[in-house]
Amino acid sequence: MRVGAFVLAAQFPGQGAGEALHRAVRTAEVAEEAGLDSVWLAEHHFVPYGVCPSAVTLAALLLGRTRRLRVGTAVSVLPNTHPVVLGEQAALLHLTSGGRFTVGVGRGGPWVDLEVFGGGLEAYEESFPEALDLLRRWLTEPRVRAAGERYGFREVAVVPRPSESLDADATSPEVIVACTSPASVRLAAERALPMLLGMHCGDEEKAAMVALWRETALAAGHAPEAVRAAGHVSAGVCQLADRTADARETLIKAMPGWLKQGLDAHVTVDGRHRAMRDPVAYTELLCDLHPVGTPRLAADRLAATAERTGIRRFALLTEGSGDLAATEENLRRLGGDVLPRLL
Repeated sequence: MRVGAFVLAAQFPGQGAGEALHRAVRTAEVAEEAGLDSVWLAEHHFVPYGVCPSAVTLAALLLGRTRRLRVGTAVSVLPNTHPVVLGEQAALLHLTSGGRFTVGVGRGGPWVDLEVFGGGLEAYEESFPEALDLLRRWLTEPRVRAAGERYGFREVAVVPRPSESLDADATSPEVIVACTSPASVRLAAERALPMLLGMHCGDEEKAAMVALWRETALAAGHAPEAVRAAGHVSAGVCQLADRTADARETLIKAMPGWLKQGLDAHVTVDGRHRAMRDPVAYTELLCDLHPVGTPRLAADRLAATAERTGIRRFALLTEGSGDLAATEENLRRLGGDVLPRLL
């Protein structure tokens, strides 16, 4: 089982962006010290929900600060960038880190980002498959041209090529797709790309998505052994304490204020209605679904998720207290008290 930290760089009420980003960097450093497998970096624009606007840029810093840790984007918002730009960045990080970089991509949301960066609603609603395929081609082929509905250019050389790594066993960076609907599950499965499944989903919903992915991937002609080996990732929340009630109390005191401040700041690009979750009820749901409690409870919940879904990679939000010292202690307990129970 491979357990990593999910880093939102959350700006809690009363904090500045610098404090949130410092906590994000320390999360990666302590995660490596604690023996975790990876860190996964979220990307948001114009909102305090998460103050990292470029997951790939922060990934570059953290790859330089660490030696063993795998660093992934969770996710780079593909409608906000050109897939060749992201492909070049991913190739660069793959080559210079010894193959420790994973590029996770997603559609994002119908936010004002689409107006600011010029993608428009079409990039969000229609063009994600074309962008994803162009990104994958850039990471696997020596020369690429495009003649799609959104992207068109003459053939150019891929420089640098991911396959020219001196150190990595992998010939190209791993690509993973955030999936929130049956349509996105099928999109990933048809390409045999592993899924990142969100922390709002419980085990039953994730198991259903994995089953749909497997069915679709097999129908698309992918080898059964490759389908069985797909490294899907389950996102969740982790807060540890000697008593489960104390772990839940920590999150219920801190997270609703951050959720309300952060989620209320989202602005849709076209004025469409947004249905917002109740921050307290959502925090309580996350506590019910994920490893929030004693180390024994946390290990049991991770093992149960792996058993029910077949997923054995986890990206766990450990900064839910909003406090740097508490986050570092949470990471150390995850590595020292929980991971040994999963071996």
